[in-house]
Amino acid sequence: MLKAVKIIFVSMLFCLPAMAQVKPCEELKSEIDEKIRKKGAENYTLEIVPTDQVGERTVVGSCNGGKDKIVYARGGEKRP
Repeated sequence: MLKAVKIIFVSMLFCLPAMAQVKPCEELKSEIDEKIRKKGAENYTLEIVPTDQVGERTVVGSCNGGKDKIVYARGGEKRP
């Protein structure tokens, strides 16, 4: 019985990544942009960059299965 439970548990662990949905970067960026604007921010930029190019920037989202990050910076164009 215990062996069967272990097998089921291990099988479920292997299935979890397949069940996780990967959100498209542009869709996530739009959602983050909307949330930031609702908080009253006007002058900022959001940019999608590869994970290895984030540097010192502020990460506000992850997409493309963790391969890309959405980074936030103050300044830039004024949002409507």
